[in-house]
Amino acid sequence: MKITDHIKNANGKTLFSLEVVPPQKGIGIEDLYKNIDPLMEFKPPFIDVTTSREEYIYIDKGNGLMERRITRMRPGTLGICAAIQHKYNVDTVPHLLCGGFTKEETEYLLVDCMYLGIDNIMALRGDAMKGLQYFEATPGGHSSAMDLVHQINNLGRGKYLHDEDQICDELNKFCIGVAGYPEKHMEAPSMNYDLKWLKQKVDAGADYIVTQMFFDNKKFIEFVEKAREMGITVPIIPGIKPIATKKHLKLLPQVFKIDLPEDLINEVENAKNNEAVKQIGVEWAIHQCRELIDFGVPVLHFYSMGKSDNIKKIAGALF
Repeated sequence: MKITDHIKNANGKTLFSLEVVPPQKGIGIEDLYKNIDPLMEFKPPFIDVTTSREEYIYIDKGNGLMERRITRMRPGTLGICAAIQHKYNVDTVPHLLCGGFTKEETEYLLVDCMYLGIDNIMALRGDAMKGLQYFEATPGGHSSAMDLVHQINNLGRGKYLHDEDQICDELNKFCIGVAGYPEKHMEAPSMNYDLKWLKQKVDAGADYIVTQMFFDNKKFIEFVEKAREMGITVPIIPGIKPIATKKHLKLLPQVFKIDLPEDLINEVENAKNNEAVKQIGVEWAIHQCRELIDFGVPVLHFYSMGKSDNIKKIAGALF
């Protein structure tokens, strides 16, 4: 079922969903199941599965020579989606990236999604390759999420890259999600510019928006209000990440270019240890989510990052 249909069928009730990261290659799926199992009592209608882009590794060939090769540390997104759907009977949302994929490879992935009965896709540009300052499009690939949305939308309607006469059932049209940034994308020169770009992604065929993590609800609410003023009418789903360690005070702003509220910073700094920090993160997220439910968000989407104990506590207080 499409995400938009899940939201419609909820009749205004806020839903619970989560996002998981594939295991590193060579590691089995059981640990992932152990983190999903405790959260199934909250009846998530869908689970997102992230995709990692390629990166370079260097292999010592001896005699001072190094060979550069491309690898992916966390492959298998579609296989994990299929396994989760089979085990839990929930919809899954694979993340598709521009970075690291040609248009042809993207088409093959989308056809595989059709075979697997996957109705929803999260379309993302992706980050710059490790070691590069700026994103560079893969030769033969897309340079923006908007272009990726166009391809997904076209294929769902029967328009393939090279097979113009290919027949495709309209029912195969994917429900497409895209990313939104309550504190603007790190590369955008202004919030207004970023919202214009988001509007273009929606106009290209995106059906819903999931935001980057944030810790200040005022920023999310202002983001939604400005998006609506700009004519963006699709559902906007907040992404929630409970803070869990003191390192997050530096790591999260550095990686995601977000601000943390002073009250949260002070509480974390004064905590005795990381167990205390985790509890602070749980309590902050519960308060944050209650406000968001009152605001009327359609879904609370949790970034689990392979851990479920703190999310279980948060969801237990809300659902």
